[in-house]
Amino acid sequence: MRILVTNDDGIHAPGLDACARIARALSDDVWVVAPETDQSGVAHSLSLSDPLRLRQVEDQRFAVKGTPTDCVIMAVRHLMEGKAPDLVLSGVNRGQNIAEDVSYSGTVAGAIEGTILGIPSIALSQAFGPATRANPSYDTAE
Repeated sequence: MRILVTNDDGIHAPGLDACARIARALSDDVWVVAPETDQSGVAHSLSLSDPLRLRQVEDQRFAVKGTPTDCVIMAVRHLMEGKAPDLVLSGVNRGQNIAEDVSYSGTVAGAIEGTILGIPSIALSQAFGPATRANPSYDTAE
């Protein structure tokens, strides 16, 4: 099984690493393609006038100067060598995506874009309380 992992919190987010570990428990063919910087709240936007910049961080791990939607498109159409993923995992988002937050969530948008491209997709978000706001744990997700 080939899995694409993305998020909206950025390539260095702890939740992205947790999501990649979840994916690696299911498959040895895991690709991580995430925004270069935090893109929280960008919803399902595309970079139309700004050029997309791609940087390889390590083997099968890339940072894109763009939105989560851009990341999914870049991965599926350009990076994954003509073999689309079997699953897109988007997250784990730092904070919950509920109610109207879903409309603004780049994490949810990453999963929606995967679905639009015909790929089963799941968005993962981690709720946390005031005591753990500064340093949330992603153990529950794993």
